[in-house]
Amino acid sequence: MSKETDIVVIGSGIGGLCCASLLARYGFNVTVCESHSIPGGAAHAFERNGFKFDSGPSLYSGLSYSPSSNPLRQLLDAIGEDLSWETYNTWGCRLPEGDFDTSVGADQFCEVLARFRGNDAVTEWRELQRVMEPLAKAAIAIPLTAIRFDLGAVVTLSRFAPSFLRYAGDSIKLRGPFSQIMDGVLKDNFSRNWLDLLCFLLSGLPADGTIAAEMAFMFAEWYRPGVVLDYPIGGSGALVDALVRGLEKHGGQLIVNAHVEEVIVEHNRAVGVRLRGSKEIRARKAVVSNISVWDTLKLLPDSAIPKSYRAKRNATPECDSFMHLHLGIDAEGLEKDLACHYIIVNDWEKGVTAPQNIVVLSIPSLLDPSLAPPGKHVIHVYTPGNEPYELWQGMSRSSEAYAQQKQVRAEIMWKGLERIIPDIRSRCEVTLVGTPLTHERFLRRHRGSYGPAIRAGVGIFPGPGTPLPGLMCCGDSTFPGIGLPAVAASGMITANTLVPVSKHLEMLKTIGL
Repeated sequence: MSKETDIVVIGSGIGGLCCASLLARYGFNVTVCESHSIPGGAAHAFERNGFKFDSGPSLYSGLSYSPSSNPLRQLLDAIGEDLSWETYNTWGCRLPEGDFDTSVGADQFCEVLARFRGNDAVTEWRELQRVMEPLAKAAIAIPLTAIRFDLGAVVTLSRFAPSFLRYAGDSIKLRGPFSQIMDGVLKDNFSRNWLDLLCFLLSGLPADGTIAAEMAFMFAEWYRPGVVLDYPIGGSGALVDALVRGLEKHGGQLIVNAHVEEVIVEHNRAVGVRLRGSKEIRARKAVVSNISVWDTLKLLPDSAIPKSYRAKRNATPECDSFMHLHLGIDAEGLEKDLACHYIIVNDWEKGVTAPQNIVVLSIPSLLDPSLAPPGKHVIHVYTPGNEPYELWQGMSRSSEAYAQQKQVRAEIMWKGLERIIPDIRSRCEVTLVGTPLTHERFLRRHRGSYGPAIRAGVGIFPGPGTPLPGLMCCGDSTFPGIGLPAVAASGMITANTLVPVSKHLEMLKTIGL
């Protein structure tokens, strides 16, 4: 009923898989325990009646080429894995000002501003781009892949000191909220609302809560000549499969349907995990938790960590949850110029975090037809991190009240989708509705939350360390930003902290850093 390994990773989300695959590449015996039957956490994929659905992420960038500043691309290079990518540059918007398509790149948004707001707004945006240029360079001057949380960071980061020092003055501005930079440049309400929206989609918080470094990284990625967006052929499941291949290729192991019930603590040290069914997996070196801060605390015996630490981490503010529509539809007769993504904002006055105010939809089979049967499309619609858990708390998922509330709360997504495909309801062959309780059950997410809502300038993300020797963490509870680059970086930082500096430097050299 027990086995032994070097490192146990709890959870196979992107952060956990990045951490585990890199540790395996470094030569450790690594075992990943996944509660679900499918790896990938919030990024897992699933299939119904021949339609292949992404459960979460739908927008990717900086992954189809190398070298790239995206930590996830760097991780794939480090473990020697890749997959095929489809590239594009445009998505659709349905905003209070009107309907339009916009593109990544330095210039196209200025055309949108000129159309809706006039030349003064364009001038302001150009000035913001000028202000953000050195900040964007500062944000990527030190690769996140080079960071580690011990004294060895002096060595790994020193290699990038010349480029960092060039922008050292600018880097100070990256620590505060992005609104401090935005307020000094922009007066136009549409531009400010647009940036609030981008901040919310990146971090779950508006501009006054999103750390400036995160937006600077986005400007470095999106607002440059020749930039493209990426989509993995095979969907998010193909990306998860590449990480699992890298893990197993280097000798690591993934165990699904392995629900961790407790972190085993002996002599004031984390020494393994106990699974449902009483099986134990002992860890000679470390236990790494890739689950949320709140869920990690539930696994620790009361005496394992100081009460003050437990109370502080339990009080971490949280983002709201999601509503989802996963649809398999008949595509016959649809318009030929559909975009693969749309963002819908109903009312700027309510704010970007208001429940049901923002709807995002993705039609990935426009990019990758293999995701649906011939003549069909898959569609994923969601309200991103703005669905209150309190509306669902205590409901039975088998009750009539739950079924009725799903129908009512999903209506805003149907209406948003009807702005793109008016006859969508008659086209559906598969219809699945997800709620915060779906997030809570299948993703093992505390209250179905999108993740921590730690506001820039108010709190800081804790990094991988904990007061319990032998226990480290990665994922969206440890590093600013909820998206794939942030969680990939968190997994790499945790893995790098566990290895000798010499191995870390060798990896950086291998991937061209």
